Amino acid sequence: MLPSFAREIEMIGNGLLRGSFRSFSSVSSPRRRLEGKVALITGAANGLGQATAQEFVDQGAHVIIADIDTTLGPQVAEQLGHTAKFVECDVALESEVAAAVNFAVTHHGKLDIMYNNAGITGPAVPPSIAELDLADFDRVMNVNVRGVVAGIKHAARVMVPAGCGSILCTSSISGLMGGLGPHPYSISKHAIPGIVRSAATELCRSGVRVNCISPAPVATAMAVKGIGEMYKGVSKEEIVGIINGLGVLKGAICEEADVAKAALFLACDDSKYITGHNLVVDGGFTSFKNLDFPSFH
Repeated sequence: MLPSFAREIEMIGNGLLRGSFRSFSSVSSPRRRLEGKVALITGAANGLGQATAQEFVDQGAHVIIADIDTTLGPQVAEQLGHTAKFVECDVALESEVAAAVNFAVTHHGKLDIMYNNAGITGPAVPPSIAELDLADFDRVMNVNVRGVVAGIKHAARVMVPAGCGSILCTSSISGLMGGLGPHPYSISKHAIPGIVRSAATELCRSGVRVNCISPAPVATAMAVKGIGEMYKGVSKEEIVGIINGLGVLKGAICEEADVAKAALFLACDDSKYITGHNLVVDGGFTSFKNLDFPSFH
């Protein structure tokens, strides 16, 4: 053994090089992609919003859980730890969206990420367009469309002066194809990519990015409940199987974590040159349609 190497081993044993090893450890630790960022997520008391809140916290962000559910919302914030806070927010009311943004700025001095995720499906059983209740339609549009516009508006109010920020919105593959959901839901989700492109056109000049995510059906509590109302007497396990069976990509299903990781990508600096984009997370579902031709003999 070389004398110098033997001396280093002895020094390590005496604790003289431990500081060097700590430095090496800190350099090699995984990078947290949202370190120090402040994120506001609507509809974060469960489902995709909750999964995204967990992902953002794991990546170093301070997260505001904004939700109408005053039971689950505070519980989620408590589970996420000291870097999460809850604020009651009905996105159909602009004043509450504005107050949620103000809450983030008051507590953290800034808002880096606004994720407009809150949404409702509306009537579980899709009625004929000729029988559509416009009161139901208005209710869905107020949450899914007006709520998104309010979120973008008030996020822009604080992000534009800062010269940076990432605004995200949850759309759906129901916004890319007809017939995948009730009319009010499909119409509302078709609107979101257009809202994103319109807002991105202006906000790009201020360094603020605006994007959306269009996931395939995910077996969230809301989705399971909605389909359960359509198929009376079918067990929860069977409904989850129905949802997971809609995919076309062999060996994979669309899960909450897939959407959360897509949101992470669009929220962090890895996507610094992406704006006005609709990130489709559907395993290829909307990319093609296989034709089942009859056999001719």
